Amino acid sequence: MVKVQDINIPDDLLYIEEHQWAKIEGTNVRVGITDYAQKALRDIVYVELPEKGTEVESMSEFGSIESVKAVSELYAPVSGEIIDVNGELEDAPELVNEDPYKKGWMVVIKATNLEKEKEKLLTAEQYAEIVEEALKEGG
Repeated sequence: MVKVQDINIPDDLLYIEEHQWAKIEGTNVRVGITDYAQKALRDIVYVELPEKGTEVESMSEFGSIESVKAVSELYAPVSGEIIDVNGELEDAPELVNEDPYKKGWMVVIKATNLEKEKEKLLTAEQYAEIVEEALKEGG
């Protein structure tokens, strides 16, 4: 676990600059937003997710997350097919605030080009540098 101030960044996950995490599970990738993102958004009130079977491209929008503060787009860290969606978030979007890395996951993507696209994802240490910069800038 890497920590930046009070923000947890698990080192068994990969990240994208848009403050989302990716957990490689064989050829599948579980996706959610980071602790930094949920703290920045504050109280999450709605999560819009795609239906199972939706095809996504790496770094394309697949949904959005709404808080009392803002609406933010969600991006696919890899290309593939959405094979699972966290339906609990429909009735309990606060799970993202409570447990962004476990109960607050959003989708699982069956990756079509994982080995190549995985190289573009960030390690916990690389992502921590982005968080440190964002915090310095007051974000």
